[in-house]
Amino acid sequence: MATSEYEDSANLDRLNANLARIEALTQRLVAAFARQSPQRADLQAPDPSLYLKAATAWWAEMVQNPSKLMEHQIGYWGKTLKHFVEAQEQLAKGQLAPPPDNTPEDRRFTNPLWKTHPYFNYIKQQYLMSSQAIEQAIASLDAMDEREKRRLEYFGKQIIDMMAPTNFLGTNPDALMKAVETEGESLVRGLENLVRDIEANDGDLLVTLADREAFKVGGNIGTAEGAVVYRNRMFELIQYKPTTEKVYQTPLLIFPPWINKFYILDLKPQNSFVRWVVDQGYTLFVVSWVNPDASYADVGMDTYIEEGFLEAIAKVKEICGVPSVNAIGYCIAGTTLSMTLALMDKRRDKSLKSATFFTTLADFSDQGEVGVFLNDDFVNGLEAEVEKKGYLRSYFMTKTFSYLRSNDLIYQPAIRSYMLGEAPPAFDLLYWNGDGTNLPGRMAIEYLRGLCQQNRFAADSFHLCDTDLSISDVKVPLCAIACETDHIAAWRSSFRGVAKMGSRDKTFILSESGHIAGIVNPPSKKKYGHYTSDAPIEDADTWKAQAQYHQGSWWPRWEEWLRARSGKKVSARSLPDDALAPAPGTYVLPLQDT
Repeated sequence: MATSEYEDSANLDRLNANLARIEALTQRLVAAFARQSPQRADLQAPDPSLYLKAATAWWAEMVQNPSKLMEHQIGYWGKTLKHFVEAQEQLAKGQLAPPPDNTPEDRRFTNPLWKTHPYFNYIKQQYLMSSQAIEQAIASLDAMDEREKRRLEYFGKQIIDMMAPTNFLGTNPDALMKAVETEGESLVRGLENLVRDIEANDGDLLVTLADREAFKVGGNIGTAEGAVVYRNRMFELIQYKPTTEKVYQTPLLIFPPWINKFYILDLKPQNSFVRWVVDQGYTLFVVSWVNPDASYADVGMDTYIEEGFLEAIAKVKEICGVPSVNAIGYCIAGTTLSMTLALMDKRRDKSLKSATFFTTLADFSDQGEVGVFLNDDFVNGLEAEVEKKGYLRSYFMTKTFSYLRSNDLIYQPAIRSYMLGEAPPAFDLLYWNGDGTNLPGRMAIEYLRGLCQQNRFAADSFHLCDTDLSISDVKVPLCAIACETDHIAAWRSSFRGVAKMGSRDKTFILSESGHIAGIVNPPSKKKYGHYTSDAPIEDADTWKAQAQYHQGSWWPRWEEWLRARSGKKVSARSLPDDALAPAPGTYVLPLQDT
């Protein structure tokens, strides 16, 4: 048989094998979709009234200032028509080349074909022109309520990003080239990845961001040496093994957020905040929160305070034989730490010597980017969801935060996985990002209604633990670290909360980067800098205008602040012999592994 015949036969065998795989995968896909629970419409999109308000505002603008809207519309028509004519002229000249392209650089369109190929360039330019026209149309709606307009801008941007030509196989040159190069194998692998993700989420689609097999908590991440020294239904308390002969007398207790897991502070040795703190000579304890199920339906913010924060503080004092401890609260745990401090002030409890807040909101008067999901349309849907199940599935929080950065956390990963057929990267931060936790039903709604929507703690008082708690009751020395590009806890909002606290001793540090990278920023990397200022903690922009920029991590600057509040050096405290489990404990593990 000739060589070409062998090749044809091999190609046919490959084709038949791929067709068989596609058929099997399709059956699995149908079976996975059949397991999907009915989707709540009020959690899939904003209330339709938003678009009705937009239409009303547009017609109001049309009546009051028709020339402005007509100018926008004609300008858009003119640009698109001019581009079409230029493309036609190139073809008429017999030149397989695009017309002039003055569109801005966009990392979605890095393939050279977006600039050099007439078809792909035409699609890209038309998409970018249309995107700009939609954004301008929304921006011109002066008659619309400002909060509603911000929501319309956000959801309008979501539609724009979703419709990018890169998100469709027929208009994605990378995916088409890969399919040709691999004789369709990349598309079959992509279908395998898609089926895997839908099966893993019982019919719902969440893009896997990191290789789930590449990491094991306690194996190659979350490996700092320590032991679980206390456990109740809310948390495990981990004490870490000292690495210095002497330690500061006052121990440090970290409360991480319970929306994700604590090992963000101990991913790997090179960027482990846990290891770094221990190496500086501190006795360190970290709370590892339970991942709640339906049996935690009645757990509220008060439960987290009484059975979580206050219980952990008492146990650390008992273990170390000290009258007080220093504490850190990260994100929602920082918010709850501030309320715990207000309660302790009312109870005349001096167990906390100082508090550090990482990316913490205590004043929700400006909710930042995440505020688009805090209107009644979504919150009502979440409330109905938790009333039915008793808890809020981690799926909803993961999905919400992903849509705040949809190109980075949804569309680009989906393109790589489903169109290019690539395996998810072995990236520890993305692995942690996908390892979310559920929220107890009562706690979730108290947080969304009482804090996020009604801003009771900062505006008036929040009634918890039979006490009215106010932000002005936070009076211990405090240091707050916020992040410049944080899309979850905007730094100005964080600053505003600190400004309202009653402490006389306040320090504010502004780190470069975002909610995670700005905090997990070890000195060894020398990656992101930070700002400090001697200006009063009153107005964020005034403070920033007078701030001094410093190269490198804020960790050493904060440690200097903490050292002054940590007492003398004493002999290092060994781990107990009767520990309940080695670090990272059991609560941090997936529910099926516990």
